[in-house]
Amino acid sequence: MTSFDSSPQLNVWRALLALAVVFVMLATTGWTAIRSHREKSPLQASLSAWQSGHLDGRALPDAESSPHRLADFFASLTAPQRTRLALRYPLAVGNMNGAPVELRYRANRIALKQQSRHERERMHDKRLSETGRYEAGRRMHRFEMLAVKKRHILAFDPEGNGRVAEVFGDLDKAERVSVVVPGVDTNVLNFQRTNRRYSAPVGMAESLYDAERAASRETRTAVIAWADYTAPDGLGLDSATALRAGQGAIRLNALVRSLPGASTVALVCHSYGSVVCGVAARSLPSRVTDIAVAGSPGMRAETVGQLRTAARVWAMRDADDWVQDVPYLEVGGLGHGADPVSSEFGARILSAADAQGHSGYFEPGTESLHNFAEIGIGAYQSVRCARDDDACLTGLSESAAA
Repeated sequence: MTSFDSSPQLNVWRALLALAVVFVMLATTGWTAIRSHREKSPLQASLSAWQSGHLDGRALPDAESSPHRLADFFASLTAPQRTRLALRYPLAVGNMNGAPVELRYRANRIALKQQSRHERERMHDKRLSETGRYEAGRRMHRFEMLAVKKRHILAFDPEGNGRVAEVFGDLDKAERVSVVVPGVDTNVLNFQRTNRRYSAPVGMAESLYDAERAASRETRTAVIAWADYTAPDGLGLDSATALRAGQGAIRLNALVRSLPGASTVALVCHSYGSVVCGVAARSLPSRVTDIAVAGSPGMRAETVGQLRTAARVWAMRDADDWVQDVPYLEVGGLGHGADPVSSEFGARILSAADAQGHSGYFEPGTESLHNFAEIGIGAYQSVRCARDDDACLTGLSESAAA
């Protein structure tokens, strides 16, 4: 007997509704795109200035050149010349894959200070509403906090809700790099939180970096809090589709390919961030050895094989995580596919004991954080599987588990 949930009529109605919603979404985003192109964003303005700029009579390379070519260009410059470029085009240099990471940190510090001054002026702009002036004050204080010299800001874009990425550890010398990819409602204002510290990208990355160092002082590690994509706002249409994930996947792939040295990379993807990682999986370079997801609504695939990646795929979910009630399906562009912790999906299922809900996976002392750290340093033999049979370690070679 066929159940109502799987009836052909219901499936047709679901598909029609999904198509209608997608049509409205596309129409709306198209209108937004038209409006947003009326004037250049600060980053676009900086990139345009770079494109037409010169250095000692020498034309600057295309900002969209490969990271390798841009790295060669910066390597050919003297230290004073690199500094001049950072001062002239701070946002362009600060977001340029291929530029030396220390130069990007310096350029973004300059850009953050400039944008902080801009927001301070907006705080007193009578043309803005009271709410607008209040928001300007919040942004000013956030930019000031990010501009502190000890912080290593790898990317920064003040446009809209803002994008930002921060590095913990020495990225140039790291043998292993972990990239924390957060989910919905991530923006420059909540990039860091005092309350619920470990639910924000900075707290997640700091906690993971500390756990990796505690697990192996000998391993040179770095962790990136990567909020350098435009995440969906809340649990609306954007979070139910792969539009934001597709845009984020392009940026994530560019980041990984531009990392200095020969470090291996583990992606640690939370909530909608796992959708980003799932979409990115097939195009990621071989240096990405592991993709670990937590509290995932799906990875836009029905099985690990459909991700088309050679990286090990790990998944975990706390028993109290509300995301388990999300419909794990994809119809007409809505939904993100199979449940990554289901046996049919085929991921290596990790323990998330003590994680306490959807936002607790990076809390110190949890098995979820322990597992992320062991994967980050490559100590696979020390991860704790969700089941006692150690099934998540099945098939790991001696070299992989060493």
